Amino acid sequence: MSAFEFGNIQATRRQVLAGAAAASVSLALPRNVLAAPVHTFSHGAFDISVVSDGFIILPPEVLLPDASAGERADFLKRLGGDAKGAAVQANIPLIRHGQDLILIDTGSGTNFQPSAGRLAENLKTLGVLPEQITKVVFTHVHPDHSGATTTADGKVLFPNAHYYVSEAEWAFWMADDFEARQPSALHGFAKGARRDLSAVEDRLTRVKPGDEILSGMAMVSTPGHTPGHMSVEIAGDGNLLVTGDACTSDTIFFERPDWHFGFDTEPDIALKSRQMLLDRASSEKVKMLGYHWTYPGVGFAEPAGQAYRFVPA
Repeated sequence: MSAFEFGNIQATRRQVLAGAAAASVSLALPRNVLAAPVHTFSHGAFDISVVSDGFIILPPEVLLPDASAGERADFLKRLGGDAKGAAVQANIPLIRHGQDLILIDTGSGTNFQPSAGRLAENLKTLGVLPEQITKVVFTHVHPDHSGATTTADGKVLFPNAHYYVSEAEWAFWMADDFEARQPSALHGFAKGARRDLSAVEDRLTRVKPGDEILSGMAMVSTPGHTPGHMSVEIAGDGNLLVTGDACTSDTIFFERPDWHFGFDTEPDIALKSRQMLLDRASSEKVKMLGYHWTYPGVGFAEPAGQAYRFVPA
């Protein structure tokens, strides 16, 4: 049984999945996890709907590796969890622009935890079928962000979409010598990343920071969670940053931007990216949309001493 090790945290896949099953019995359903109606707003030339993929359960060692016992208990309570872990939501933007229907990340599908993988059915509530999606942009290719690229029988879920991923993300996961150079803790995630990227290789563009997906939608480098992690900046009044996992929790990491997150591949680089992201969002009043934030995950960072306060939009 292989383990996934990120920074100073090691957890087996079986432990993460078993923890999810056990915690799902004792934890209340996350607030508005299948929110109805779906949160929709306009931003510049773009109409954005935040579609839930469900939620995942993460253990305390992943969510709060740097916290003391007391701090850990306090944050877990605020997250609606308990000593076994807490639920975090999965917020996926569906972006309408002209004739384009764009997803940023695809969610878990059947490739992570059974409490996630709800994107396709929730898109149907908006009258959107998988074949209508024209573009998919990956912030990174962890299984809760790219696992729904293919269905359980191996078919591409969004068959008419063109796909985008950063050059650095592709190079990291697809390297021929990955297993020789990277710890065994990462090998399982690499298998999933290769499955997802290979399935759409014939319709995939590798992008660099600053590249535009279309006019008004550009890629922003926010590495650390994975080496090629990128956020997406959307032009409009004050701009909008779709942050992926550059800042994993609005509850934890606004207040403690100096704390690590257990699934960051490059922990210290991830801290620098998060600090730069929050500094910019706070000083420039940039709106943000966070993947694992309290639904719908849209809001602002306000200064609060040496840290920040999340203010829902």
